[in-house]
Amino acid sequence: MRMSSVFKRMAYVVVLFLLGPLLVVACGKVNLSRDWQTADRSSQNIAPSPDTETEAVVQVYAARAFSWRGIFAVHTWIATKPGGAAQYTVHQVVGWREWRQLRVVVSSEDYPDRSWYGNSPELLADIRGERASQLIPKVEAATLTYPYQYSYTLWPGPNSNTFIAHVAREVPELRLELPTTAIGKDYLNNGSLVDRAPSGTGWQLSLFGIAGVTLAREEGLELNLMSANFGIDPLDLAIKLPGIGRVGF
Repeated sequence: MRMSSVFKRMAYVVVLFLLGPLLVVACGKVNLSRDWQTADRSSQNIAPSPDTETEAVVQVYAARAFSWRGIFAVHTWIATKPGGAAQYTVHQVVGWREWRQLRVVVSSEDYPDRSWYGNSPELLADIRGERASQLIPKVEAATLTYPYQYSYTLWPGPNSNTFIAHVAREVPELRLELPTTAIGKDYLNNGSLVDRAPSGTGWQLSLFGIAGVTLAREEGLELNLMSANFGIDPLDLAIKLPGIGRVGF
C-alpha cells in the first residue's frame, strides 16, 4: 500500500508537469512539422514605424520557441530605437552561433516584431519617449556585461532568456516580468544563488536554474522545479503553469 501511494503521488507530479505542455500541443500553438528555412519571419506590425514614431522606443517580445522547444518555452528579445532613428536594433541570443564559435549575443538592425520562425510575438514591455531615451544606453551596456557572450545551453541555461533576464536585472527601470515559460530566466550569473528578480521588484533563490523560488511584487510567488515554473500572482489574480504560462485576468 505504501509503494502504491508513492507511485500515485509520482504520477500526480508527472501529470502536473506535463498537463500544460500537452494542452499547448492540443490547442495547436506549436507546429512540429514546420521547416525553419520557410517559416514566417515577417514583421507582425506591432511596433510603431520609425517613420511615424520619432521618439525613442524600447520594447521586449516573447514568442514560442521553434519546433518541439515551443511546447515548453518561449524565446525573448529586446528592441531599442533612439529618438529620430530610422531603424530598430534588436538584441538577443542566437544559440546556433555557438556551433560556429561565434558570439551568441547579437545586436543588429532589424524589425523588432518579427515572427519567431512561424510563431507570432507577444509584446511584454513598451516604453517610449524620454524614459526610453534614458534606458537605451543602460540596455546597450547590459548587453556587453552579459557573462555568457560565447556560451549557450538549451536547458537549464544560459540561453536567450538568461540574457534578457540579465538585461532586466541590470536595468530594473524596465520593470520587466518575464513569462514563466521563459525557461532559462532563473539561471543566475556566474553560479550565484541569490539575485534580484528580473523585474527588480523582489528577490529570487535559484540553484543553477533547476530549482528555486522567486518572491517579487511583479512576479508574485514562483516555484521553480526542474525549470518548470508554478506560481501565483495575487496582484493580477493569476496563476502560472508550466508550458501554458499565465492564466487569469
